[in-house]
Amino acid sequence: MDELDSKSVVVGINGSQAAVNAAKWAVEEARSRQLPLRLVYVVGGHGAEPGSGTASEWEVERGETALSQAEHAVASSGKPVEVETAILSGDPAQVLIHESQDAALVCVGTARRGWAADGLLGPTAAGLVAQARCPVAVIRSNPNGSPTQLGVIAVVLNDDPDNDEVVHRAMEEGRLRHATVRQIDRRLNSWVRRYPDVPVQTVAAGAGTKPGESHGAAIELAVVGGADGEQIAGLTTPNCHPIVGYPDCSVLVVRQ
Repeated sequence: MDELDSKSVVVGINGSQAAVNAAKWAVEEARSRQLPLRLVYVVGGHGAEPGSGTASEWEVERGETALSQAEHAVASSGKPVEVETAILSGDPAQVLIHESQDAALVCVGTARRGWAADGLLGPTAAGLVAQARCPVAVIRSNPNGSPTQLGVIAVVLNDDPDNDEVVHRAMEEGRLRHATVRQIDRRLNSWVRRYPDVPVQTVAAGAGTKPGESHGAAIELAVVGGADGEQIAGLTTPNCHPIVGYPDCSVLVVRQ
């Protein structure tokens, strides 16, 4: 999907601090694309179709409160952005997948770390990264709800058909977030020339970090392609990936 033809940057809001942190993270994404930030609260339950069912007054009131809190947090960032809000009914993953058809990016937040009974991401995020029709960002918060500090943005250079777009997105994120991009491979000269203002580290596949790096340089955002997005929900063992800690960090799945 061409981002210029998209209508908004969508953020799933569920009343959690992690979702609020995701909304604040998405502000720069919306501003950089000159698009509205669309905050969506979903009422209903897993297994329901988008738009199905009638929400109770209590559910609607809870959704309005959560959206108001998220909207206030976005406004307090001091970065002007147009904000839209919506309360929709159905299964959260299916509603957000439906929203992805007209979005430049869909973003959700999570505070979970490590593998749980329902996987690393949970059903909503897992459904999104596997089936969304646009790029998806899963933004991790710390277990206490505080936002993680962005360290290094990591990306793998490989022979996948969409790899140029994946690396392009990683470099754009480096520019947007004023962060270092760690390119895992050796094919980087052309990207360095295109983004002279973005610090770049180069490491061999499997190296992950440089000797002597501090915890402050830990990977906080992994930018990956559609193939990784399709596999992420089924991962059962940690770190089976060139990006150390993947996907137990924030992840941006790029789709063309």
